[in-house]
Amino acid sequence: MIFIMFTKHLMGKSIGEIMEILRDVGVEGADLCVRPGYPVNPENAHSALPAVARDFEREGLSIPLVTAPTDFTDPEISYAERLYGACAESGIGLLKIGYWRMEEDGYWATLDRVRRKLDGFSRLSERFGVKTCIHIHSGGNMGLNASSAMDMVCGFDPRYLGIFADTGHLSISGEPIGMALEITKEYLSAIAFKDLVRERILKDGRRSWQVRVVPIGEGYVEWPEVLKAMRKVGFDGPVSFHSEYSGYPVVTVVDMTRIDVRFIRSLMGT
Repeated sequence: MIFIMFTKHLMGKSIGEIMEILRDVGVEGADLCVRPGYPVNPENAHSALPAVARDFEREGLSIPLVTAPTDFTDPEISYAERLYGACAESGIGLLKIGYWRMEEDGYWATLDRVRRKLDGFSRLSERFGVKTCIHIHSGGNMGLNASSAMDMVCGFDPRYLGIFADTGHLSISGEPIGMALEITKEYLSAIAFKDLVRERILKDGRRSWQVRVVPIGEGYVEWPEVLKAMRKVGFDGPVSFHSEYSGYPVVTVVDMTRIDVRFIRSLMGT
């Protein structure tokens, strides 16, 4: 098992600064955000990503996982082959793609379209040797829990399509964690660590629900059960600390992630 940090909330930092942050936080590598506005993005990935991977390796760090733009849902998008090729050249085995939402004609019709797209992604994965990962994400997304994610990938070769489970989102709309990891274990390729709460807020004079990221250990996730379930299914892949503390300055995000990592390591006795 390898601990990595999602670099989404390190926007504005150089690759050198990101590597320094990763060492400071206490993780072994990055879940590298490859999106517009970041040092590596879909347009420059073909040249920038292999160079960054070499820099990481020289510093004793790794990039097991790349996270693509949230709208990367079409295997024929202009940069798809370049991005998969860059990951392959860089030795990066996992690529998290974007999200589909249920459309007006309903779940099953949407699922049929999604699976046609996933067939194209699976072919890219087979060609380049980089597994495509579906992120479990609550809300109106396809793949909002383990069962829905399995609807998406079941029947595809698990060498080419995988599931990126998320403790926080599973705590909001998922199965009990032991069940969720058992359901997905054939395809389980990475796990995101974060904690969420769902709370009532007053907005525009009306009460509504919002989901909020909180420090690990302060939300709905039962962390001892998570670690127990991971051991039971024999998970040994990358664990991405998502650090989605939006609204805080980067220095605070780094501090909060360091505490998250320390909390998990204390539960593991490491």
